[in-house]
Amino acid sequence: MVSKLLLVGFDEAGRGPLAGPVSAAAVILPDDFPNEILNDSKKLSEKKREAAEKIIKEKACWGIGLVDHEKIDEINILEASMLAMKIAFENLTKMLPQWLKGQNINDYILNGITDGTRCPDVAIEIKWEPKADGKYPCVMAASILAKTCRDRIMVEMDKKYPGYGYAKHKGYPTRDHKEICHKLGPSPIQRLSFKY
Repeated sequence: MVSKLLLVGFDEAGRGPLAGPVSAAAVILPDDFPNEILNDSKKLSEKKREAAEKIIKEKACWGIGLVDHEKIDEINILEASMLAMKIAFENLTKMLPQWLKGQNINDYILNGITDGTRCPDVAIEIKWEPKADGKYPCVMAASILAKTCRDRIMVEMDKKYPGYGYAKHKGYPTRDHKEICHKLGPSPIQRLSFKY
């Protein structure tokens, strides 16, 4: 019997912000997934991202990984992004047997594709490709899950640390964010290795 290939898409959200975690997702889409609802998460409205997220979580095999601001400061943002992808893949593999609904996992081979110019250290064959989040549906799906997850966390952080505007700018280096950091000092979730 010929093994069936399952393509795992990887992407992250939150490399550029000055505060909060970096998030990543790993996603395998079923053959009958409605790919027309997908795109690079940055090109979708919040409403469309959240609608797509719901369908991805219902139909796909997926995992999410988070690395907090302290670890980012310790190992740098690129390494933290790769670590978040690795955690996401580990969480996906925990879900995989159930998602395959009793099929023999050994009948499948996993390959991966990630957006960007580097691959996470995971136990499958994986390649990187710039702009993959606009080309491969599974990477688009990963992009959506990573972004909706992180945005939700930053909205919660806004409630916890009012005054920093996290619900609005999600920790990205906007002028308002930089000004409030100089006025109030860094928040408890600030990435201190980043210039603000």
